[in-house]
Amino acid sequence: AEPHSLRYFYTAVSDPSPGVPQFVTVGSVDGEVFVRYDSETRKMEPRVDWIVANVDQQYWDRETETSRGNEQIFRVNLDTARERYNQSRGSHTWQCMHGCDLEDGSIRGFQQCGYDGKDFIALDKDTLTYTAADAAAQITKRKWEQEGTVAEQWKNYLENTCIEWLRKYVSYGKDVLERRERPKVRVSGMESNKILTLSCRAHGFYPPPISISWLKDGVVQEQETKRGSTVPNSDGTYHAWATIDVLPGNRDKYQCRVEHASLPQPGLFSWGEPSSMRCVGMGCSGAPLSPADDPNFPQSHSLT
Repeated sequence: AEPHSLRYFYTAVSDPSPGVPQFVTVGSVDGEVFVRYDSETRKMEPRVDWIVANVDQQYWDRETETSRGNEQIFRVNLDTARERYNQSRGSHTWQCMHGCDLEDGSIRGFQQCGYDGKDFIALDKDTLTYTAADAAAQITKRKWEQEGTVAEQWKNYLENTCIEWLRKYVSYGKDVLERRERPKVRVSGMESNKILTLSCRAHGFYPPPISISWLKDGVVQEQETKRGSTVPNSDGTYHAWATIDVLPGNRDKYQCRVEHASLPQPGLFSWGEPSSMRCVGMGCSGAPLSPADDPNFPQSHSLT
C-alpha cells in the first residue's frame, strides 16, 4: 500500500503585515495543501476540488468554528511565550504542527510546537509525556502533564481520529493523490578549476518521494553526492536534483540512478546520452461531520 500522510500547520505572528495574517492554519494530505484558514478570511476554505466534492457545509462550519477557537488560543500562547522570554517588542512567531502517517498498515503520529523557529515542546506519544526544549518550555510541560489528559487526548486523536480522516481524504482524492507521473531526467556537467560537477535533475514527477543517486562503476557514491530538497512545481508535480564533483577524465565512469514509484525499475542516465528513460534490466452514516466534530479531537491548549 502507498504511504500517506495528514498534516496540520498553525502559525501565529506578533507583527502581521500585508500577505502575512496574524494567524494561519494549513492542512495537507501527502504534501498537497487541501484546506486553509487565516485571521483575515476567518473561514476554513478548500484548496482542492476533491475536498469540495466530498464534504458538506457542516464540515466547513465545524472546521471554521474550531479554527476560530485556535486563533484565540494561539494569540494568547504567543503573548505568553513573549513574556517568558522577556520580549515585549519585535516580530515573534508561535507555530505548532501535528499529523499522522499510514504506511503498510503501521501508523505514526506526532505533535509539536516551536517559538521563533526553534523547538519549544513536543509530545512523546509512547510515554504520554512532553519533551521541553528549555526552561520556558518546562513550565508548559509541567502544566500539560499535571492536567493528565492533554497527552492522552493527543495520542487518541493521532492514532484514531487522524488516521480515520486520512483514510477518508485519500479515498476522496484517490485519483489525484495516487496518480503516477514519471520524472523527466536531465544530466549536465560544468567544469571549473579542473573539477567537473555532474548534475542530475528530475522534474515533473508525482508522488513526491524519489531517490536520486550517483554511481561510479555501478557503486553508489553516497558520501560524495549533494542533494537538493524535493520541491513542488506550480502544476502539482515535483522536482529534485543531485550533484557530484569528479575528475573530468573519469566522467564516463559515472551514472545517475533515479528510483520512483512511477518506474517499474530504476532508471540510469549518463551525461551526453538522450534523457529518455533507460531501465536497469528492463464516508459512512454516523461518522463525524469533520475531524473537529469527533469527541477525541484535542483542542489547542494554553501554555499557562
